[in-house]
Amino acid sequence: MRRLKVKSRDFDYQVVAGRAAWSAFQRFPYRSYSSIFILTERSLWRRWGANFLKASRLIAPQEIFVPSGENSKSIRMAEQVAATLLKKGADRRSLLIAFGGGVVGDLGGFVASTYMRGIDYIQVPTTVVAQVDSAIGGKTAVNVGEMKNLIGTFAPPRLVLADPVVLKSLPPRAFLSGFYEVAKHAVISGPNLFSLMEESAGRLRPGLNGALDDLLARAAQVKVDIVNHDEHEADLRRLLNLGHTFGHALEEATGYNRFLHGEAVGWGLLCAAQLGVILKMLNAKEEERISALVRRIGPLPSIRDLSPAKIRKLFPRDKKAVAGQIHWVVPEKIGKVRIVRDVPMDAAVEALRIVQESEAHD
Repeated sequence: MRRLKVKSRDFDYQVVAGRAAWSAFQRFPYRSYSSIFILTERSLWRRWGANFLKASRLIAPQEIFVPSGENSKSIRMAEQVAATLLKKGADRRSLLIAFGGGVVGDLGGFVASTYMRGIDYIQVPTTVVAQVDSAIGGKTAVNVGEMKNLIGTFAPPRLVLADPVVLKSLPPRAFLSGFYEVAKHAVISGPNLFSLMEESAGRLRPGLNGALDDLLARAAQVKVDIVNHDEHEADLRRLLNLGHTFGHALEEATGYNRFLHGEAVGWGLLCAAQLGVILKMLNAKEEERISALVRRIGPLPSIRDLSPAKIRKLFPRDKKAVAGQIHWVVPEKIGKVRIVRDVPMDAAVEALRIVQESEAHD
């Protein structure tokens, strides 16, 4: 178990990562709250709720269930959760525990940050992506239509409890999807984490009984280090968007029905590496190593049928764009990425085309 310290503008908090992380709740001053609520999905809580309550020694929290899936990450659902909190007697001294993956974490954080102008919350992430990325850093949001995370806040949790034990019940595809985000962190971090990811990539599967704990904790440390230097995404935190401009466009082009988010990021990493070569920022050997790692994680849904012209039109819709200017994150080498604002659109489209052609030859 590792304790990673996150520095926030208002207070510091810990990310507890590793086996038995849920037991760290016992040291949290939860008795100071007037009431405690668990926001989760019914099937997930049925599988893991008793384990969490036993490890945390939390007695009889009030449960609020939301349907699984991206549709729960909406203003309407946030309103429903807030209304349920009110009905159940939640006040400004209540605590909300978001027990779930990215949808529950983002929704729970958003509700907590806005209910009665803000109550405390804790993240208990139950997916790979949430444990290494989305549960850390205090970015909360809900979707509006097809625009993901359009309405949100910066509101740090009081604690993050990331126990890998819960990952063993994930479906294989969902499990693997999260490791494209781990690969992204490895490219940003450098040779040590990248080599560890290379060693692990061929044996990624749920229920490895602790074999991946170190990898996950070190990936979480990358997010913690960046957030500690740039909590509100002024500049440095944008590095975490490596692969996301391409990935978001691919998700939108397919109506968010073809890819899990991590899979879209996987394609995005391949495209970003190829873009680095086109811009003469990344040498071919490093690009090949990055691409080989992404492809070793697992199979990706096809992109061969997607129109580059359609994707091109979607790039400027990226929510990280400012005044229509896209902040591309481009690798220069393993361990060094750079934000580039003047990338010719033709170069980005060419990177996509090259990756599409490489899929045809796999």
